[in-house]
Amino acid sequence: MTAATRLRAPAGHEDFDAFARERGWSDGLPLVPPTEERVAAHLSAGGFDGTEVIAALPPSHAPVTAEKLAVNAVMAGAPAAAMPLLAAAVAAVADPAFELHGLNTTTGSVVPALLVNGPIRHSLGIPFGAGCLGGADGNAASIGRALRLVMRNVAGQRIGLTSQSTFGQPGRVCGVVFAEWEERSPWAPLAERRGVPGNAVTTFGSMGTANVINLAATDADVLLHHLGRALAHTGANGYIAQLAFAEVLVAINPVWAEIIGRRHPDVDEVARILWSYASVPLEEFTEQHQALFREYGQVDERGRVPLARRWEDVLVVVAGGLGGLHAAALHSWGTTRTQTRPVA
Repeated sequence: MTAATRLRAPAGHEDFDAFARERGWSDGLPLVPPTEERVAAHLSAGGFDGTEVIAALPPSHAPVTAEKLAVNAVMAGAPAAAMPLLAAAVAAVADPAFELHGLNTTTGSVVPALLVNGPIRHSLGIPFGAGCLGGADGNAASIGRALRLVMRNVAGQRIGLTSQSTFGQPGRVCGVVFAEWEERSPWAPLAERRGVPGNAVTTFGSMGTANVINLAATDADVLLHHLGRALAHTGANGYIAQLAFAEVLVAINPVWAEIIGRRHPDVDEVARILWSYASVPLEEFTEQHQALFREYGQVDERGRVPLARRWEDVLVVVAGGLGGLHAAALHSWGTTRTQTRPVA
């Protein structure tokens, strides 16, 4: 799928699947044939000229034109109305601070997670309630898959070649795409806090999702203590001493968020509290690791090693079902800085 290549592909689903697999375009799921009519409809819905370059993505550094984005969005089954969101996501992951080259080639299992804010959550059917991280009806999976196909077919991520991911993860097929339940949050939406009000997408380099459960606590500070301690598992990439920073995205269900918000109406205070608890005593590590943490200045005045270097690297959002009991943690790969972009 280079800029100089245009191929006439079969229009039938089974024939196109075989055609795409032969060329390494497939992610293992059935693909929708990107006919000229379908691609044109996607470009029209987004108001794009097909030759418009949105960004160049590593490791290939090939330009992602609007046409290439539309082709992969069609193949993924993503709706035409998602084109502006996808274009914003591509621009976000192209930011050098997101470090897409490392994300694409690492031995880790990192994938760009997309968090959506603004009214577009509703019009695109991006889930924010029960099952929002996987399984809920809507367009999240196809939108995430479209970005993943762009990373494969344009950016050149190839398992075992340009990508050395030891295990991968399910998110490397359909991504991780969800929205914030703004209407049930006691705090401002994440994108607004990051200076982008309204329709926006935030890209976060996620190693996957981890569930945090608490069956008994109904007190705000007890919940925060439990949740913060659960974040600090020593296998997380944040505990690679050589990393300059590490982020963690914490999704709190609306029931817990209401309890916590009454006690702590300032979300920055919530992030500070979680950060303070998300740490491990130095002596829990081997002597070799203790020496590394000391060498890189990762031991705080309490003799503990925090998961994140700064409280600002704990990102708090509200999402999930109303059953309570659970929160979700998305740990970062370690060198990808979260990016937020407006969706036109």
